[in-house]
Amino acid sequence: MDKYGLIGYPLGHSFSLDFFNEKFENEGINAQYENFEISSIENLPEIIDTHQDLCGLNVTSPYKEQVMSYLDAISPEARSIGAVNVVKVIHKGNKTILRGFNTDAIGFRKSIEPILERFHKKALILGTGGAAKAVAYGLKALGIDTQYVSRTDRKGCIRYEQITPETIEEYNVIVNCTPCGMYPHTEEYPKLPYEAMDNHTLLYDLIYNPDETLFLKKGKEQGTIIKNGLEMLLLQAFASWELWNEKE
Repeated sequence: MDKYGLIGYPLGHSFSLDFFNEKFENEGINAQYENFEISSIENLPEIIDTHQDLCGLNVTSPYKEQVMSYLDAISPEARSIGAVNVVKVIHKGNKTILRGFNTDAIGFRKSIEPILERFHKKALILGTGGAAKAVAYGLKALGIDTQYVSRTDRKGCIRYEQITPETIEEYNVIVNCTPCGMYPHTEEYPKLPYEAMDNHTLLYDLIYNPDETLFLKKGKEQGTIIKNGLEMLLLQAFASWELWNEKE
């Protein structure tokens, strides 16, 4: 039986686990998907060594960047982004080859593109991790300028307290790539001047649980366009499956 899985920490309830095992059952695929909750990326070689039937991995926070040093090959797109969320495991005799890809960028781009308007030219990206890098790559492909926002002083970033109503008017696409507001911490939300938002503002949250975070709710109250990350997650999962099953 082929095995696939997800590495990250902490994992808790996993969309991928349910999605792929349901897919395998419905389509009669002799495979299993498993969560590998590892407290350090240094545990990855052990997972590879002890699961000889492993064919592919999804990678989630906080390992999308750290995993890259463990791979034998990385796709040009993933290298440009600086993050990997899909690993293809290839067994050739006694040798195991790990290839890294990024499907977050294409999943995000396909998900946000239909709701973009001509006046959406600049975006604030909340967060600086692997997912944020994929979002920046996807937005750039759509011709949208980006600005990272961080809680701390970082090169190339602005801080939340620097965001004014004028900033919101200029950067009218805002993408949350942080866990702020994710279940069970549903009372949390990014501190932004929501009163400056209107129907020209687009709020996109990579979080899908809950369906509507407080970030999205507060924007919705101002008439903004809102969308959560469920479709992006589905699209990147479809792309993962295609990559794992491509003929070598």
